[in-house]
Amino acid sequence: MVEKKYDIKELLHYINPSSLDYQEWVNVGMALKESGYSVEEWDNWSKADTRYHNGECYHKWKTFHGSNTPVTVGTIIQMAKDNGWSPPEYESYEIEWDDYIGGNDDFVVVNTGWLEEKEIHEPGTDWNPVKELITYIETLFGTDENVGYVTRSWSRPDDDKKYPDKGCWDRTARQLIQQLSKCNGDIGSVLGDYDPGVGAWIRFNPLDGNGCKNKNVTDFRYALVESDDTDINKQNAILRELELPIATLVFSGKKSLHAIVKIEAASYEEYRKRVDYLYTICKKNGLNVDTQNKNPSRLSRMPGVMRNGKKQFLIDTNIGKESWEEWREWIESINDDLPEPESLENEWDNLPELAPPLIDGVLRMGHKMLIAGPSKAGKSFALIEMCIAIAEGRSWFGWQCKKGRILYVNLELDRASCLHRFKDVYETLGWKANNLKNIDIWNLRGKSVPMDKLAPKLIRRAAKKDYIAVIVDPIYKVITGDENSADQMAHFCNQFDKVCTELGCAVIYCHHHSKGAQGGKRSMDRASGSGVFARDPDALLDLIELEITDSLIKNEVNNAVCDTYVKWLNKYVPDYDDHVSQDDMCSQAQMEKKAKELLTDEQYNALRPELSQTEKHAKQQTAWRIEGTLREFPKFEPVNLWFQYPVHKVDRIGVLKDIAAETEKPAWKKNLSKKKSPEDAKKERKASLENAFEACGFDGQVTIKGLAEYMGVTEKTVRNRLKEHGGFWIDEGNVGKK
Repeated sequence: MVEKKYDIKELLHYINPSSLDYQEWVNVGMALKESGYSVEEWDNWSKADTRYHNGECYHKWKTFHGSNTPVTVGTIIQMAKDNGWSPPEYESYEIEWDDYIGGNDDFVVVNTGWLEEKEIHEPGTDWNPVKELITYIETLFGTDENVGYVTRSWSRPDDDKKYPDKGCWDRTARQLIQQLSKCNGDIGSVLGDYDPGVGAWIRFNPLDGNGCKNKNVTDFRYALVESDDTDINKQNAILRELELPIATLVFSGKKSLHAIVKIEAASYEEYRKRVDYLYTICKKNGLNVDTQNKNPSRLSRMPGVMRNGKKQFLIDTNIGKESWEEWREWIESINDDLPEPESLENEWDNLPELAPPLIDGVLRMGHKMLIAGPSKAGKSFALIEMCIAIAEGRSWFGWQCKKGRILYVNLELDRASCLHRFKDVYETLGWKANNLKNIDIWNLRGKSVPMDKLAPKLIRRAAKKDYIAVIVDPIYKVITGDENSADQMAHFCNQFDKVCTELGCAVIYCHHHSKGAQGGKRSMDRASGSGVFARDPDALLDLIELEITDSLIKNEVNNAVCDTYVKWLNKYVPDYDDHVSQDDMCSQAQMEKKAKELLTDEQYNALRPELSQTEKHAKQQTAWRIEGTLREFPKFEPVNLWFQYPVHKVDRIGVLKDIAAETEKPAWKKNLSKKKSPEDAKKERKASLENAFEACGFDGQVTIKGLAEYMGVTEKTVRNRLKEHGGFWIDEGNVGKK
């Protein structure tokens, strides 16, 4: 496509000098010098290479003296493209003389290998030369415009070739047409006699009546396309296949066609640019145009005369596209990288294979998935759990994952917190970290850019890494534009398509719910912003919180504590099951009694802190439901989860199955509860703060920031609640109990 004058220094960011061999490195230097850049630009860029030697660039630079086939900026552009850079979408502009059209497949309309030639038929005895010439003039000129033409020729003393002289330009199209209409077939009586061995010429742009040079052209309306080295019938076929906006097509009487193409330029400068563009397109499609014909005052072959026994005749008028703009829009859309429509009949018995599942029953390889949910749902932890499941080839929330390499793009957490989270999740799940090499983390907190800028940088870094999935968490950090605008969010989501296509991997991203109650909405309508978010991904998983009762929490505490007792008895009392019944294992009180009987005092005292911690965590856990909207798989039954920091656990017993989200209750039940008193509200805030403190203290020092993130409130609110509670101290953002 047409390349603009790009900022080469920006393109160099996409090229790692350490990945180049010596000749490629030298080529970059030669291209920079050829393009007018300084040696300092080459030297500064080269410093990123461990092979860099001070002064080497300056020494080598002096040896670049130019050549007939120089290394140009196109070399740098291609290297940048190979490393993930994409030029901006085409903007309407005219190319400069030193611009170029790159890429062998860009703007290629004609497959010359399969081109069917279109034969030229010379007129027979019914040929009417005067009528053809009148038609030609009427087609190209306004009635009051001066027409330039040449009927006389001359030759040099040392050359037998005939050359046209300056000719005439003193009559308008109306005058010529009137006189030709009355000449009884004698064109020479109007234009002057011509040499039938040489033929005659005519200019295709109107003149001012004062001369025949470029400065005398009054309207830069047409350009001449002529090729002498292509078969005449093939020329005819290519010109028509290209749909050039041809006003007149004339046979020259020798070995070429003269196509007078509508250029419709507003100025001489614009004319030059458009002609250069036109000739480049022709060349890319197998028509080697004679570039000497660029001038707007150029002569073309006049129809209606003889040339060395051959007729110069008018083949056609007004073929192809109607205007230059229509043609250019068409030619630029012809190579849009979109696939051609295909017949279902042809594919019916040989259907392509579906992409294999990445997450069984949910997501295929190379597809997109959105995970949406409110704050405190542990969305980031769920994504980290997914990363680990894919890296290890294990199950995630009951869905088996394909094993492979994954990239986690962390946009929200600081580097240390992110890395600790991965280790905490691994250890809490109890999984061995056998495949840490399958997990790459790109920490971009404080360095994130809009997604349309991030996508090419991501693609460049991820190329050749064989990732089967890329996770972006969360997307609000990289949203481009207004998230409530459908067209802007469609453009935003298209960036994920680019990542999928370029890397051949799945893209999984995370977004938050809109404000307000969510339980009464469909899962696909809960994500904040435009409905594009719900309709764009191939799979949408939505988390919504369940309202659990005190009795259910009490039961969960009982089960967790009993499991801890069983774990310790299994460790220290090999035959404990001879003393403990199945009923005992379901009762916290009975297990406490059995533990005191079977464990030593030292063992029991060591167990007590873990029991206390287990009970606290069980009380703090929240319940969630995952609902899905899938494009490639049947809808699955909602999956119910317990979130006990820092991991989610599937409710395999089914105690959460019949629990509804608060806003899913019937309307008549929603307002039955009495309004809380100030005292009750204060107690609830204190209890919430204490639970958050215990949860955040699970993996180290508690901070204002950590409490705010866990509770889903601002840091200012956390400080106010700590002050209200009175039982905590604050020291430079750290929090502790008094």
